[in-house]
Amino acid sequence: MDFRTKIDIPAFGFGITYASKCIFVGSCFAENIGNKLASTKIPTSVNPTGILYNPLSIYKSIKNALAGKKYSDDEVFFSGGTWNCFDFHSRFSNPDKAACIDGINAATETFANEIRKADVMFVTFGTAFVYELSDGKVVCNCHKQPENNFVRRLLKPQEIVESWTECIKTLTEANPKMRIVFTVSPIRHWRDGAHQNQISKSTLHLAINELNSQFPQTAYFPAYEIVMDELRDYRFYAADMVHPSETAVQYIWERFGETFFSEHTKANIVRIGKITAAANHRPTNPQSDAYKAFCAHYLAEIERVKAEFGETDFREEEEKFGRFA
Repeated sequence: MDFRTKIDIPAFGFGITYASKCIFVGSCFAENIGNKLASTKIPTSVNPTGILYNPLSIYKSIKNALAGKKYSDDEVFFSGGTWNCFDFHSRFSNPDKAACIDGINAATETFANEIRKADVMFVTFGTAFVYELSDGKVVCNCHKQPENNFVRRLLKPQEIVESWTECIKTLTEANPKMRIVFTVSPIRHWRDGAHQNQISKSTLHLAINELNSQFPQTAYFPAYEIVMDELRDYRFYAADMVHPSETAVQYIWERFGETFFSEHTKANIVRIGKITAAANHRPTNPQSDAYKAFCAHYLAEIERVKAEFGETDFREEEEKFGRFA
């Protein structure tokens, strides 16, 4: 007997191979799966403009990137010893004002370039709650500013649909071949309370469902449902009982692979995994002839893979093997 309900994931009509270029944007859950894909050496960009939780901030980041926006001095503020921007995650904060602005503009330009080349964009919505400044501007990150500086409100499904209708049209104009796959983060926003968190996630689902009905280039991957139904047990949560555990993330990754990888791609992932594992191997005697031959073998294997797959980043592995080969 099977004591669980397994989520049925319909065929998407496309897959991911080593010829694919992927972008993951959105909440920190996008980073969990995006980083796993990047570790396979399939060309993958993960949150180039930082973690974004709500649909409007993700939309704004894409819109600004494709419009070629350049941030200036009056769009950053100093607090807590660093310069910050309400449109960007704190990873772009910097004690030096010029460095903060330069980092933001470089990331925005990079994001635009990657959008224009991507085959698939995975978009993870985390919450339908937003924080607005007095002028109505929705912020990506509050940067630990006083709560009374913001108005917190719940987006309506139609607001998300309207903004993302424009966003999808803009993305399609910039890159007609790109597919867009939506997900809803299974991470619970417990500060909202159990009921409000559920309303938030439901709002996101309603909006995505409407967008998928309008745009054939979009789809939905049920990461949320996998955690809520297949992994319906607290052993699949981290110690905070809010974030999925590494075991849960690994299981979602496996379901992701079942959905998007052909048997040929899976075999290549195993092949490249052997190279990265070998690069992390700690030899007993790195000066031995045996280890030098080991390194030379894997350098040759890297060259074979690069010849087959084209754009594959093995710089770290080549540097490690190159020290001893």
